Amino acid sequence: MAILVTGGTKGIGLAIARRFAKPGTQVFLNYRADKAAAEAAAAEIEALGAHCHLIQGDVGTPAGASAVLATVATKTDRLDQLVHCAVKVIPAPLLTIDPAALTDAINLNGTALVYLVQAAKPLFQPGSTVFFLSSRGSRTALPNYAAVGAAKSLAESLIRYLALELAPLGVRANCVAPSAVDTEALRQVYGERTDEIMRQSAAANPSGRNVVDDDYCSLIEYLASPSAAMIQGQVIFVTGGSYLAA
Repeated sequence: MAILVTGGTKGIGLAIARRFAKPGTQVFLNYRADKAAAEAAAAEIEALGAHCHLIQGDVGTPAGASAVLATVATKTDRLDQLVHCAVKVIPAPLLTIDPAALTDAINLNGTALVYLVQAAKPLFQPGSTVFFLSSRGSRTALPNYAAVGAAKSLAESLIRYLALELAPLGVRANCVAPSAVDTEALRQVYGERTDEIMRQSAAANPSGRNVVDDDYCSLIEYLASPSAAMIQGQVIFVTGGSYLAA
């Protein structure tokens, strides 16, 4: 089994990689710049018995995504899971964001999903699955979150079109959207208020706590299994009952 996780050396991406890191599994972790974090993540994955391959690169461009998948193809002839978690946060109001920086963020946080799937297509097999990690910011306007939220909304739409084209190949594509998880990206948005935000989130959650790694990793593990063969093009929220709306 082989899995590629973009943004896989930290936060949610690393949690997903750990869940699939079984003995003999080929785990490919893509990262952009933080080499120390990447090496620490690789050590964690190797300790679980998997074979870990670090791939540095910016998947926010077609050339970058193709280069990452070309590296994957030198190590395996199949890709069972493609998980796009890489994210660029610009914690600023939409009216003040530099347009070039916003374009880069939209590409990485949204459109890169297409770049990756196109480049990965030769490695897909019947039963392979594509996952995009979304959030409630895709549907609810949050302060200083437009560069992420708008792009995730785009990717949720793209996942439906990709699902339509991948289904005849026996490949599935879905979005998973956890509620607030304490990650580096979240801290870039909320800064010193992050701990307060997390406490408020837990207190307001009908289930009495925040989402933890096992909650969304268990869902992804199920969606990657043959039992979920007919779940295609969906956005599934993992929130404990928060943000419910018709």
